[in-house]
Amino acid sequence: MEQQLFDAELHIMRLLWSEGDKSAKELVTILKDSIGWNKNTTYTVIKRLVQKGAIERIEPGFICRPLISEAEVQQAELDHLVNRMFHGSSKLFFAALLDRQKLSDEARAALLRLLEERKEDLP
Repeated sequence: MEQQLFDAELHIMRLLWSEGDKSAKELVTILKDSIGWNKNTTYTVIKRLVQKGAIERIEPGFICRPLISEAEVQQAELDHLVNRMFHGSSKLFFAALLDRQKLSDEARAALLRLLEERKEDLP
């Protein structure tokens, strides 16, 4: 995924990822009840997601199906954050994260295990 998803787009994507394919009509109802969107707002956001290639529209019934996974979006967002705020440096990103978070001994040990498990995958 080359383009970022905005918060409004993520509302729809999270619904599709968690609940599976939904008709546009179902999305309108769910989003009206949960966050107060009107029909036009929902259809506008669906249209943007289709244009971005994040979802496909299946007929009949205007069924919306995600074309990208949550993991793909998370990775793209993380790459964007690291590049934009930390000059592409994972080291600077982790240092900033660890400076803000007080890790318990248990959390620190879990993080070290995770790094050890993935050391072959790291650049």
